[in-house]
Amino acid sequence: MDFSLTDEQEMFRKTVVSFVEKECPREVARQYDENKQFPYDFYEKIARQGWFGLPFPEKYGGNNCGIMELILTTEAFAKYVYDIAGGYVTTMFCGLNILKHGTEEQKDYYVPRIVRGEIRLAISISEPAAGSDAAAISISAVPDGDDFIINGEKMFCSGAEAKNTIITMATRTDKHAQPRQKGISVFLVENDTPGLTMRRIETLGRRTMGTFSLNLDNVRISKNKMLGKLNEGWEVILGNLDKERIVASSAYVGQAQSVVNDALAYAKERVQFGKPIGKFQAISHMLADMQTKVEAARLMVYRAAWMLDQGLPASKEVSMAKLFSSETLMEVATQGMQIMGGYGYCMEYDMQRYFRDAKITTVSAGTSQMQRLIIARHMGL
Repeated sequence: MDFSLTDEQEMFRKTVVSFVEKECPREVARQYDENKQFPYDFYEKIARQGWFGLPFPEKYGGNNCGIMELILTTEAFAKYVYDIAGGYVTTMFCGLNILKHGTEEQKDYYVPRIVRGEIRLAISISEPAAGSDAAAISISAVPDGDDFIINGEKMFCSGAEAKNTIITMATRTDKHAQPRQKGISVFLVENDTPGLTMRRIETLGRRTMGTFSLNLDNVRISKNKMLGKLNEGWEVILGNLDKERIVASSAYVGQAQSVVNDALAYAKERVQFGKPIGKFQAISHMLADMQTKVEAARLMVYRAAWMLDQGLPASKEVSMAKLFSSETLMEVATQGMQIMGGYGYCMEYDMQRYFRDAKITTVSAGTSQMQRLIIARHMGL
């Protein structure tokens, strides 16, 4: 099995890496985090490159690329700040759900605007009492003529407040349905819709996109904003889940590699007891283990991406890659903090940001516990 990149893919990878170094260098990433600033300017530059169109058909202005090109893109985007990749991933896969489940009118309206970078998308599933148990959502959408009236509260919606954002929102349209997954419907809700209010949740990391709770008070949504069929929203939620998880996992790898690079540079420069600390076996072996795990995570991600591009079933491989890459990022960030000592704990260095951003990766996009459950089921347990 050959995971090597084609000449075109390698050229594309180098182009994206160079672009990130120029347009979102270390100093810019720090400002995004410190100022809790949504990266509008960077996303506008991405749009001019045409990279919002990577996975979409040419008829909508896209490039019709495979998962591998998305993997290379998000791995590079996450180099200094994960949220750059995170916001891109969310828009891509909510857009792919529109492409898969939307009406022709919805596809003709939304997809070209996504490709041009005119709109962005957020996803809202979690609620105060519904997290990993997504089927437990209770926010209600009740029919009223040609509309639905939505009432309730959503939690942990990343990037919801950004301008020109449409929230892909899972709702309960049949509270008596059994199993519970059968009573869910999904709506496309503009974030400036009357009756929708937001509150920013202060979080340890991931401060660039922002995380929000949503309150919906008699929010009126037209039936033509329903994505997919009535009470069949569970299929919409799961529609591109494997692709979303594997591309998010590539961003974990990109961030983890930056952790190793920064820790290695520090170990070469920091002198104690008359020599660079990297010359001490305790530190050199830590760095060797860190790089080995990052490379293993990268290979797992690339393999699962290759399988998806080949049209092969890959849910187990995706969950293994998501589990391993997220936990590797958390582990190497912790070790990077240890190697840098007091400097790693200082806000003027980037290691603390990697550490803060890493923790949520073992929770978001499916917790590590849920990934282990998926893997175990594929093993027949």
